[in-house]
Amino acid sequence: MLEPTLVPKRRKPRFGFHVYNEKLNGRLAMLGFLALMAAEAKLRHGLLIW
Repeated sequence: MLEPTLVPKRRKPRFGFHVYNEKLNGRLAMLGFLALMAAEAKLRHGLLIW
């Protein structure tokens, strides 16, 4: 039996609900939340007031 000499590599998906994209989205959300908290601490009032 012959063995394949070249094994195709799968690329990471660039869109849709995939583990890589969900981790990236979560990390960016955490950074955004921390930036909001830092801005509120510096300005001494909330930015999410209507």
